[in-house]
Amino acid sequence: MNTKTTISISEARKNIFDIADDVQKPNNYYTLTENGRPKAVILSAEEFESWQETLEVMRDFPDLDKDVKETDRAVASGECKKWATLDDILAKEGYIVADRPKQKYGVSTKVQIKRGKRVRKNR
Repeated sequence: MNTKTTISISEARKNIFDIADDVQKPNNYYTLTENGRPKAVILSAEEFESWQETLEVMRDFPDLDKDVKETDRAVASGECKKWATLDDILAKEGYIVADRPKQKYGVSTKVQIKRGKRVRKNR
């Protein structure tokens, strides 16, 4: 739920600590006004950083929505299996790619005793 509260800068000055606590809740922010006109917005640092990251991604990938749809179609049709792997690209650029067995990712079922404690051992 987006909670937007519009208050005057004078009112915000009186309640700044409460406002700082309130904006820590997800999607809460305050619009501060001067003479009835919006002047500034207060939101949590986490929310601000999230907006910055989103804008950066949008600048770096302006057609992201189109690219995602294109990739989804390629995955559904199997066309993506013909795409070059990272190892292929690195080898083409002249990097030496170490021969290594294909790794399986996931949680290991093996248990290891370490300093008297049972811990799961990753493969």
